Amino acid sequence: MHIKPYIGVTGSTDPGQVAHLIKVFNEHSPGESERMLHVGVMMSRKTLNGIPSRYSNVFPKNGAIAGIFFSDEAYNCLHYADYENRSGFAVDLSRAIELCGTNISAIQLDMTWPDPAEIAEAIHRSRKQVEVILQVGPRAFEEIEHDRVGLVDRLEDYYTVINRVLLDRSAGKGMRMDAMGLLPFAAEVRKNFILEVVAAGGLGPETVHLAEPLLKEIPDLSIDAQGQLHPNGDILAGPMVLERAERYLVQALALFGQRN
Repeated sequence: MHIKPYIGVTGSTDPGQVAHLIKVFNEHSPGESERMLHVGVMMSRKTLNGIPSRYSNVFPKNGAIAGIFFSDEAYNCLHYADYENRSGFAVDLSRAIELCGTNISAIQLDMTWPDPAEIAEAIHRSRKQVEVILQVGPRAFEEIEHDRVGLVDRLEDYYTVINRVLLDRSAGKGMRMDAMGLLPFAAEVRKNFILEVVAAGGLGPETVHLAEPLLKEIPDLSIDAQGQLHPNGDILAGPMVLERAERYLVQALALFGQRN
């Protein structure tokens, strides 16, 4: 199955933001491009289960997520964060997917090498056809000792249950992307697997150009932005700034349009 690349905007908290971003995307997207607008919404194990956390007032309420994913024009992706590596997470993950309504396209696992069997169980329990994006974040890179062969070895366990691999050494912290540092890992993934590659880390309206070295080597690269769309590059400092998200999106479309 052919999977289309995307430009990701993560941090939406209401349908009005999404409607505006869809309008901007459609107005600036090259007519021949197959690239999609990725609308990312955050959830964690704690916010799913009503456990107080520092993100309780940052992430949208569970009951609001299906409304944010109102449009089938967007690639609607739930970013589910749980770095505690608890066993038995399939039940929570399936509940999270169900809360997203009928228009969910994908779930991104912001987790550190979660059990692939439980991922498969969660998708089965949800009874929905969704793509799965595995984040390889800072902790995951540490566990493979920042070794690209180690990355391939670990991904062997996930090959049948995921569709995309997201390489992100920032994990929402707004740290600037080192594209040349990510390139060997991205190339190794594409060499060994039929998996789409996503790059993230510190991308925003002033920094989207940092992805260009990766784009030169992987024309169908997907990207995602989060931290730099918030005040001071910090998702805890306030909601996503729609004006920053719009500028990032327009600049990303222009950058990718040069490569289409």
